[in-house]
Amino acid sequence: MKKITALTLIATLALAACQNADDKKTEKNTPVSSIADSIYGIHGTDTIIRYTLTNPSGMQVSILNYGGTITDIVTPDKNGHKGNVVLSFSSLDGYLQKGNPYFGALIGRYGNRIANAAFSLEGKKYQLSANDNGNSLHGGIKGYDKVVWKAEKLAGDSSLQLTYLSRDGEEGYPGNLTINVIYTLTAANELKIDYTATTDKATPVNLTNHAYFNLSAGNQPTILGHFLMINADRYTMVNDKLIPTGELPAVKGTPMDFTTRKLIGRDIAGVKGGYDHNWVLNKKGTDLEKIAELADTASGRVMEVWTTEPGIQFYSGNFLDGSLTQTRNGEKYIQHAGLCLETQHFPDSPNQPSFPTTILKPGETYRQTTIYRFGINNQ
Repeated sequence: MKKITALTLIATLALAACQNADDKKTEKNTPVSSIADSIYGIHGTDTIIRYTLTNPSGMQVSILNYGGTITDIVTPDKNGHKGNVVLSFSSLDGYLQKGNPYFGALIGRYGNRIANAAFSLEGKKYQLSANDNGNSLHGGIKGYDKVVWKAEKLAGDSSLQLTYLSRDGEEGYPGNLTINVIYTLTAANELKIDYTATTDKATPVNLTNHAYFNLSAGNQPTILGHFLMINADRYTMVNDKLIPTGELPAVKGTPMDFTTRKLIGRDIAGVKGGYDHNWVLNKKGTDLEKIAELADTASGRVMEVWTTEPGIQFYSGNFLDGSLTQTRNGEKYIQHAGLCLETQHFPDSPNQPSFPTTILKPGETYRQTTIYRFGINNQ
């Protein structure tokens, strides 16, 4: 009996050891969320770091502390081949070059345009830096796309927190504005961007991201063959300098109608200069809602856009002309090589009383959440 018991004990221990080994092997092979970092370059006295977020399914997003810039969103196509679906440069020098059209960058203090680079608030006129035909575009000469953000990895999901203090008077804006942006890559293949900001003086705030998407991952030179849906019945009409006139015409029956998905290239010839307009979203409030969907049938990739914001700027890459240098893989980013879907408040809101307000006051907190959700449609 003792002999049998001893043999049984040995067998049990051996089985347990094998089971533990299998458990460790399984645990080792189980994909997990992670954040890796590497030195990307030097800018002045600052070390520029690239942070790469990876989720359990292998999707990756890379972000620089320079400009909060998204350099990579790597997702699979319908055949499982992974590719980068945002336009990007091959080095830091590419992002520093004159004429970089805000590839992947965080935008502020005010995304989009402010007419005549000026506005009045609480009885005082503020003159901003003019950098676009006498207007102020995307925060001015040195917007948030050109500053070095403080970066911190967060526990839990693959999350990177970026913070920046925009000083009173920077680019002409009033108030010390403290901005916090959290990029999160979720297990559901979503890139979630949470923005918050506080101020010590009333100031306009309109934050967004300026990624250029091409869901073909470079296999198609333009996005004219992509399908787009925008849940919006109206848009903000603009003048020849792309400043809103205050009118909100209906999209129905016009080239601006994306209420049901259609090819971007179908009606673009009917829009002078191409699409570079703000759509007034069909939203009742500030809840997070799906408001747009982009699809590339050749690759099968689909991207949904969810936001708390009242508007979205659809820009069809009209000013890209193939002249940018140090592009990824030496690609020529010709006109319409990528498109932007910038969730936002309306352009020139500080000068348009009928538009939703963008004024943030002391004691209040600015909040904005946008999600880019990636998937596959095999049809």
